[in-house]
Amino acid sequence: MIGIFDSGVGGLTVVREILKQLPDYQITYFGDTARAPYGNKSRDTIIQYAMQDTQFLLNQGAKIIVIGCNTASAIAADALKKKFPTIPFFDVITPAVSASIKVSKNKRLGVIGTRATIDSGIYEKKIKEKHQGFQIFSKACPLFVPLVEENWIKQPFTKVVARKYLYTLRLKQIDSLILGCTHYPLLRDIIQNKIGKKVILIDPAEHVAMDIKRFLSEHSDLEESLSNSQQHQFYFSDITPHLIDLIHKWLGQKINPRLHSF
Repeated sequence: MIGIFDSGVGGLTVVREILKQLPDYQITYFGDTARAPYGNKSRDTIIQYAMQDTQFLLNQGAKIIVIGCNTASAIAADALKKKFPTIPFFDVITPAVSASIKVSKNKRLGVIGTRATIDSGIYEKKIKEKHQGFQIFSKACPLFVPLVEENWIKQPFTKVVARKYLYTLRLKQIDSLILGCTHYPLLRDIIQNKIGKKVILIDPAEHVAMDIKRFLSEHSDLEESLSNSQQHQFYFSDITPHLIDLIHKWLGQKINPRLHSF
């Protein structure tokens, strides 16, 4: 079983991509909707929540953990790997960094995310660890998450907000832009329009699914233990009719969400 956690529903974009690329594997998802968002919490609190989320998924039988949240990936990944040294962890930041370095031509990269993710400087750190000479321009876009969760994607003011956020990045003449929050791919068309058609958008979900697929091909014993026909499970720490509507809309299928709280 592949376990995936997120602070809320944004990680469902990661689920959707893993289902697409790895359709034969069971997934258990936990969205901590009662305590969302993680992006405005303290470092210690984010780590505490991530530990609890991971332990819950391991208790369900997960053999691989995907941190489907940019904030938790930025703040808690190292602590999780230290706490659970035998568990393979995949975060949504590392694959996006590798992809952005590969596609960039002018070495001018953009990153957008929550305040916690941007303030952590994790993308700048990881990019510079892999390759020198890149310039990274970051921008926190905190309003994107509530706009997506209110399903106001097609509203005119969403385009106004996007233009306001992305204007300075556009002036920096970046050639690729990392969507550093799992909600942001749902605004992909708007972001592309406002940042410019020539800028390559990097969706971390696509690349983390590719990394998991590659990892499993190299670990046949683990691959066999994960392959089964059991149904996917979706847990949330708070469930509302609006949440159920979002889940069905984002995944494109009806599921039976279960409640789990700490």
